[in-house]
Amino acid sequence: MSAVKDKEEGNVSLLFKLYCLAVMTLVAATYIVTLRYTRTTGEELYFSTTAVFSTEVLKLFFSMSILAKETGSLRGLIASLRVNVLGSPKEMLKLSIPSLVYAVQNNMAFLALSNLDAAVYQVTYQLKIPCTALCMVLMLHRSLGKLQWISIFMLCGGVTLVQWNPTETTKVKMEQKPMIGFVALTIAVLCSGFAGVYFEKVLKSSGTSLWVRNIQMYISGIVVTLIGVYISDGHQINEKGFFFGYTFLVWFVIFLASMGGLYTSIVVKYTDNIMKGFSAAAAIILSTIASVVLFGLQITLTFTLGTLLVCISIYLYGLPRQDTTQIQPAETSQSLKEKFGTM
Repeated sequence: MSAVKDKEEGNVSLLFKLYCLAVMTLVAATYIVTLRYTRTTGEELYFSTTAVFSTEVLKLFFSMSILAKETGSLRGLIASLRVNVLGSPKEMLKLSIPSLVYAVQNNMAFLALSNLDAAVYQVTYQLKIPCTALCMVLMLHRSLGKLQWISIFMLCGGVTLVQWNPTETTKVKMEQKPMIGFVALTIAVLCSGFAGVYFEKVLKSSGTSLWVRNIQMYISGIVVTLIGVYISDGHQINEKGFFFGYTFLVWFVIFLASMGGLYTSIVVKYTDNIMKGFSAAAAIILSTIASVVLFGLQITLTFTLGTLLVCISIYLYGLPRQDTTQIQPAETSQSLKEKFGTM
């Protein structure tokens, strides 16, 4: 099974990986800025819980469409769903865990972006890297090199500089509460680290199709988020309607969120930390520039230094580790003497 998996991943072209990198960068930067805009400049604020639910539905639709193309027909799609969804309750339960965690993460992201500037959010959210690293060590039993741990602490220093006495002024129509925003962001970071590593473990532990796994997770996600919709905003939704406050930009945010989720699953399966690092760094730069134009963000020296430090740390974190298991030159020479010294 592992040989087949390695061959499958090896057949992925560099062009496809670069394509994923470009799309992830643009989607991440555009999503953050557009979501920030819809949550701070609209007079009739839409329900974030319904937006998260709509995102799960759209991701399920896209995944089923791709699986139908893979199986070759609608009949093939139905047969695959019968086996992998209706006939696999244990697998569905297994994928309901990241669905629940991702639902919490998405709602916390809405809350954080309602109370934090987009650029500050984007940089601070990179704390998911040390959180993910810790989850990888604990859950996947992977070890990290010295350079990777240094980059993690460098990242924390950069985030501290970004938040140090910020003097930005943003053009928003709502009162913001930064403390609530940072608490929500902390929860989102923890959820991101755990859910990402858990999904990677499930995805790479079997030969099941990526899109089947996505469908299993998104079905669970729809159930979880729908429950959250009526627990959090049920009374107001009954009064104002499920799609209250929705505009073209809100639907665009939902589309971006769904595309981001799909490409995240592709990246987990086929790409590496270097590509994800470049994508995150580029998204930071793009969203910061957009925040200056759209929200009147005033870039300070500490913010600039912090952003630079974060970008460097993300790059260093993605560098390949040195193989310490290789035989040293002295050891090689000695082994040769032992082998051929008597000849």
